[in-house]
Amino acid sequence: MAICITFGTQEFTSRLKGYENVTAQCHNCGNWSAHCVTRWPWFTVCFVPVLPLSTHKYKEVICHVCRFAQDLSNRPDVESQAGGAAPPPGPYQGHPGWGPQGPGASGALGQQQPGYVYK
Repeated sequence: MAICITFGTQEFTSRLKGYENVTAQCHNCGNWSAHCVTRWPWFTVCFVPVLPLSTHKYKEVICHVCRFAQDLSNRPDVESQAGGAAPPPGPYQGHPGWGPQGPGASGALGQQQPGYVYK
């Protein structure tokens, strides 16, 4: 007679209290879709959690686009937003290839660039 016993791990995750409405920028892909979560891994027998694999819950910032996870203690920009505070001010970092960057820039509407003819 054979007895089949399954072993495995299960992670229990939930939103971190105090950071429910915080959305941060992912340091891997750059998207503004990272959220703060708590993660607690458990060892399971027959799909029943039996033994925790850590003594505490992990507090992480996880991106839902690329699944990149980073410890919350490594993100002071996110920690400063606890309780719904505004993010710290930072310099504007526009992409240089996304059109003219201000009035009088070459390529502005209504100006003809040398070498191009409007038909």
